Amino acid sequence: MDRQKVFDYIKKKYKVQPEYPWRTSPDSAVFRHADNNKWFALVMDVQGNKVGLHSADFVDVINLKIDDMLFRDIVIREAGIMPAYHMNKMHWISVLLDGTVP
Repeated sequence: MDRQKVFDYIKKKYKVQPEYPWRTSPDSAVFRHADNNKWFALVMDVQGNKVGLHSADFVDVINLKIDDMLFRDIVIREAGIMPAYHMNKMHWISVLLDGTVP
């Protein structure tokens, strides 16, 4: 799944638009809950070796907030899903947007 499909899905499902809060990382997009303004997703490109891949090429990932620890422990066993890059690994996961995860 590519970025635009993710953005379109989030817009349709949650009625929110991406925000681009960082000048130093203009392609990183944050999505917030409309009711409390807390983040629920962060889309960014990172070097693959920072998320456990064997390449330094940049890949798109989405970090997703996950409150259920049991579910988190189950999903991070799947290919393309790992503990979050650059976020609290107990409450966030990273998902590759390269088509690995259907």
